Amino acid sequence: MDLDHARQTWLDDGYVVLPAYLPPEVLEPAVAGLGELFPSADDFHDGVDPERNARFVGDEFDGIDGFPFASLALSRLPVSDAMLDLATTLLATPDVRLYSAEAWGKYEGAADYDQDLHRDYLNHTILAPSSAPEFRQLEVFVFLSEVTADLGAPRMVPRSAATDALPARPNFFPRTGPDDGGGFLSPGRPDLYEHEVPAAGPPGTVVAFQPQTVHRGSAITRPRGARFTMHLNYRPAAAEWAQRHAWADRSHDDDWYAFVEQAGPRQLAPFGFPGPGHPFWTAETLAGVAQRYPGLDLTPWRDGLATPSPR
Repeated sequence: MDLDHARQTWLDDGYVVLPAYLPPEVLEPAVAGLGELFPSADDFHDGVDPERNARFVGDEFDGIDGFPFASLALSRLPVSDAMLDLATTLLATPDVRLYSAEAWGKYEGAADYDQDLHRDYLNHTILAPSSAPEFRQLEVFVFLSEVTADLGAPRMVPRSAATDALPARPNFFPRTGPDDGGGFLSPGRPDLYEHEVPAAGPPGTVVAFQPQTVHRGSAITRPRGARFTMHLNYRPAAAEWAQRHAWADRSHDDDWYAFVEQAGPRQLAPFGFPGPGHPFWTAETLAGVAQRYPGLDLTPWRDGLATPSPR
């Protein structure tokens, strides 16, 4: 797949759809691990485990699980070579950070998934979106099941609909209705809905967009339908104002230890783990990290220690 062409589309339209992008060796174990997080469509709709189902009923966002995941295969996906190649190409830098990773299960009839058009910057940066190449942020939907228009495909509004002219406020654009007196809710903007496009695809499809891209979630209308996705967010390492989750807050979770101890430098760097050769690494810190993560192979970091200059 031509990622350079994908980057140009991402820049021109504000989003790009890459059908079946994930390779089987990444996708298939992740799909197999979904059962550790979510009931299957049939199990949910047949009420096999009502207690488990209850979590997903009522609020659309209650179907979200955050990184690290109970499934190690799902935890590997955001920092797989395929996803990091995409992130580094679209952001045009090898030094990227993963600032959020969530898996999401949605079921027909469980909640109202039909959203107003909006942008995501309010919970993706403490500032406002920048169009400067070095400060762009990347959002990604990864489809772990088929996602079609009747299975809640996200609706994307291309930049050609003059979305660049929208000011930072308002941020939410319902079809109809009054504004909220100068806040973040717009008066009705039915014109924007005329331009929205469903971003659909088979399992393994990736939809890459930006926090300033106008988009929305949509209803699942297929009877007994369900969809399973991941929402991943990357930024250049220098864009410290782009944030959603603090990984240290989750770093004493059993699933975090399981993930770290099987990872290498490329997989850990997006979380802010210093790479080999970084001045953080000393005999002291190597010993401490070895105690914290006894299963982690620290050879690359030990080999990267600066050697004394010959006299």
